[in-house]
Amino acid sequence: MTYQDTFKRYELKYLITKDQKEGLLQAMDGRMALDAYGRTTIMNIYYDTPDSLLIRRSLEKPAYKEKLRLRSYGVASSDTKVFVELKKKYEGIVYKRRTSVTEKEAVEYLNHDRPFAQTDQITEEIDYFKAFYQNLIPAMVISYEREAYFDIEGSDLRITLDENILWREEDLTLRSKAYGTPILRDNQTLVEIKVGGAMPIWLAHDLSELGIFQTSFSKYGNAYLQKELQLRRGKIA
Repeated sequence: MTYQDTFKRYELKYLITKDQKEGLLQAMDGRMALDAYGRTTIMNIYYDTPDSLLIRRSLEKPAYKEKLRLRSYGVASSDTKVFVELKKKYEGIVYKRRTSVTEKEAVEYLNHDRPFAQTDQITEEIDYFKAFYQNLIPAMVISYEREAYFDIEGSDLRITLDENILWREEDLTLRSKAYGTPILRDNQTLVEIKVGGAMPIWLAHDLSELGIFQTSFSKYGNAYLQKELQLRRGKIA
């Protein structure tokens, strides 16, 4: 095991237009800086039960929900370091545990139940999650282009801007390029504000001035609903 990480924070989401994005970037100028990755393609494989229990429960908006995914930054090869992530949300607070292994190790662990070479608290939590739900399978690939900004003064505030969000149910691997069905309209950007406590006053003010209001948005949830709508339309047709 080469890397472990734990997050506990609020994640606030907003759908904005291109004009609102320009205004937000202007407001962030001098306060936030683009991280070292610049604009990055993020690839995710979401794991679920064969009957999609996890996402169906999540869409019911319970007080507690959780999900398991495999993430890479860019297209992966077998020896690329990727993240196995367990994400939980309770009463609006997001708890994320993740550990980094090679893509080959992650696939063997998640798809073929071969244990990690080393174990720790995070891998034990992931093991428990897998054992509890049983029969977890790769359900969907979701990819997007992300710009991630951090507070130049060193607070835990992070702002990410995601575009070109795509989903697919075939070719469930991180080794293939990003492609699939779009979730957002062409002029939309998904903004996520991630902070451990209260939002800075300047940011709350500028969001209000720009007419940017918080929304509920799940990439996996929206992709699942879009898929279900396509299936119903197909049956009707």
